[in-house]
Amino acid sequence: MMVMDWRENFIVEPQAIRELVLQTKRIAVLGIKTEAQADQPSVYVPTYLQKAGLEIIPVPVYYPDVTAILGKKVYRKLADIPEGIDMVDVFRRAPDINSHVEVELNRCAVADVVRGLLLIVRFCFSPLFP
Repeated sequence: MMVMDWRENFIVEPQAIRELVLQTKRIAVLGIKTEAQADQPSVYVPTYLQKAGLEIIPVPVYYPDVTAILGKKVYRKLADIPEGIDMVDVFRRAPDINSHVEVELNRCAVADVVRGLLLIVRFCFSPLFP
């Protein structure tokens, strides 16, 4: 099985980003927290998107006993989500992003289930790839 390098599809042009966002209907949220942390971006951003009519698929990194967040079934890995994902919204600290991106998105790229990746890095941004 050939693994596609997801970096080949990096979108940087504003018009291409706009088109991707406008076509997005289903967003997996990697690093989402529970409603108990409602004051944190990893909860209030997906809550806002859900209220705006987008389908949110929670993929928490912690909270192993939680089975639903925002009223939706929790998945433990992106690759476990049935059907296609339009975008992955990532709420992880910068040092933790590479492991998720490399493993999960390369696995998903084989199945052609992810069209976009949105990285949300709070407080600091460091280059993802040296």
